[in-house]
Amino acid sequence: MAVKIGMLVVFFGIMLGVGIYCRKHASDVTGFVLGGRSVGAWLSAFAYGTSYFSAVIFVGYAGQFGWKFGVASTWIGLGNAFLGSLLAWVVLGRRTRIMTQHLDSSTMPEFFGKRYASEKLKLGASVIVFLFLIPYTASLYNGLSRLFGMAFNIDYTACIVIMAVLTGIYVIAGGYMATAINDFIQGMIMLVGIVAVVLAVLKQNGGFMGSLQALSEVTDPSVTQMPGAFASFFGPNPLELLSVVILTSLGTWGLPQMVQKFYAIRSEKSIYKGTIISTLFAVVVAGGCYFLGGFGRLFSDQVDIATQGYDSIIPAMLQNLSPLLIGVIVILVLSASMSTLSSLVLVSSSTLTLDFLKGHVIKDMDEKKQIRWMRGLIVVFIAISVVIAIVQYKSNINFIAQLMGVSWGALAGAFLAPFLYGLYWKRTTRGAVWVSFLFGAGIMTLNLFFRSAFPAFLQSPINCGAFAMIAGLILVPLVSLFTPKLDFAMVESTFRCYDQKVVVPVKESLGQ
Repeated sequence: MAVKIGMLVVFFGIMLGVGIYCRKHASDVTGFVLGGRSVGAWLSAFAYGTSYFSAVIFVGYAGQFGWKFGVASTWIGLGNAFLGSLLAWVVLGRRTRIMTQHLDSSTMPEFFGKRYASEKLKLGASVIVFLFLIPYTASLYNGLSRLFGMAFNIDYTACIVIMAVLTGIYVIAGGYMATAINDFIQGMIMLVGIVAVVLAVLKQNGGFMGSLQALSEVTDPSVTQMPGAFASFFGPNPLELLSVVILTSLGTWGLPQMVQKFYAIRSEKSIYKGTIISTLFAVVVAGGCYFLGGFGRLFSDQVDIATQGYDSIIPAMLQNLSPLLIGVIVILVLSASMSTLSSLVLVSSSTLTLDFLKGHVIKDMDEKKQIRWMRGLIVVFIAISVVIAIVQYKSNINFIAQLMGVSWGALAGAFLAPFLYGLYWKRTTRGAVWVSFLFGAGIMTLNLFFRSAFPAFLQSPINCGAFAMIAGLILVPLVSLFTPKLDFAMVESTFRCYDQKVVVPVKESLGQ
């Protein structure tokens, strides 16, 4: 216990120290929200990866989908690496950095407002961010309850409050730069931790081959009649597995807290290096999490899914490990949760301040006042997420848990297509963007309240979220063909940023 508590104290001390050190980078709005657009490859890549993979992934999704798909759930992690990280950086990274700086936009709603010349679009996007990021933020605490109970036997409420307060302090003090540096430290912990955990858990069942052999003998007639399904290449339900891959991989392209990482990148070289680093990080962390979860059924004698739920699977796999390794796991999950929490509250506060309050509710808002409001709203958002998490834990309100599951699909379904087409296609219209906003957020809200009325396949929020994203990619170009076009001169001026001439060393170009 002394070792575990000592590790926590050191961990929290470093997080707070970084926040205090980074105060000088948070003196203006661009510095507070984007680190002055001067964040290097390693920090940007780790900030992207640690915001992507939270305790929800490690404890919730890894356990749930590992139980459903067996070792084939590893495809989800690989999809996250190559679709959600590699392809996202290649397709979005450079263009996002160039156009957002050209438009002087610091948030995703502000990008929509300036790219499509519409204050109403900016306000609409900020409302969607506010409504769906807060419950998603609250979900980050869920994965901690069982792990902290197993490791320390302390009250879950105390754990939530401590984590929230410490995260709030370093984000408020140092803004984006403090978040990015702490994300790097937390990411290194996640890399080491997940490798150690996977090796230790497999060792309990005779190593990799022994565990795979044992998994091939597991049967569940309620899921499939196919023998060895949970040790097979695509698992017992390939179509549902594909939906999970799409939602958790393609979804990052439309999430404000993910895309904003591209706004802050320092240089072309940083984009190239960041792409590689981010992909490798995702292969290890996401691939490792889902690979580990794939062996969850080997611990079925220690888990009662009907009463304890999927969140009990990963803790059951870890409870017999050494105290030192359990301490590492707790730090790992704390790192995953705090990194994502810091990213979400920074995005929420900056969006509400810059896109909703500034110029609409509060007319005269200089830079110092904007930073004060953002810092104040960080406190508010963290407090709201803590209250939601505690209420859900104490009363087990399923409505809140369902709302959290809908959040990712609603945000990505609403924003992915307008953002992607906004970077590449000049003919995208305001009407098409509104259709995507309303369809993505609307269908996920309806799925929350009237799930039984949906077709069987779309009753799952995962499948419905994947459908919303794909539908948006079809609806935006289709609606753009039949709705009023944007002002030609304005669009040309926006896209001219890609044609600006730059001088590069001859080693990068022959100059022909």
